[in-house]
Amino acid sequence: MLDDTNQLAENKLILLYLLDRIGMNITRNQLTEIVLENNLVNYFLLQQYITELQNANFLVTIKKNKSKVLSLTEQGKKVLSLFISRIPEDVVEKIEKYIDEKISNIKKEIFLHADYTIEGNNVFIVHLRAQENEVTLIDIKVNVPTKKHAIDLCQNWKSNSSKIYNDIMKTLLQY
Repeated sequence: MLDDTNQLAENKLILLYLLDRIGMNITRNQLTEIVLENNLVNYFLLQQYITELQNANFLVTIKKNKSKVLSLTEQGKKVLSLFISRIPEDVVEKIEKYIDEKISNIKKEIFLHADYTIEGNNVFIVHLRAQENEVTLIDIKVNVPTKKHAIDLCQNWKSNSSKIYNDIMKTLLQY
């Protein structure tokens, strides 16, 4: 029983540590992806832990634009600082290595938005947005005739947003 309690506490501390180290608010899906990719906790326990951490006021959900993100509270940071030594060193190293390798991709996902909606017969509205430090750099809605065009625009935005943004700015500034 005591081992189960210790494992529960350790797993919750791992989640707090991960959010603290990322250093920015992320969606529940992004946290789930990171945790599962690193085999830190299974999916069902992860969802339970997130809810319990929110109920304990260690995490809060904040509405940001059209999505909801998880944020570590001051109380969560305080608990983490008190009990960080309970996280196994190999887990800390695994998290550090992952963040070092993936932080640019994590940031890109957080600060880029690309989706589309169907407005009627052969009318697809593609919404593209880029943000930096909570400031919107560009926010575009484009009407395209096919679902394939909508999907292509979203994929191109996600993989080439910096170049597209720079090209748009360069073109706009020339006139």
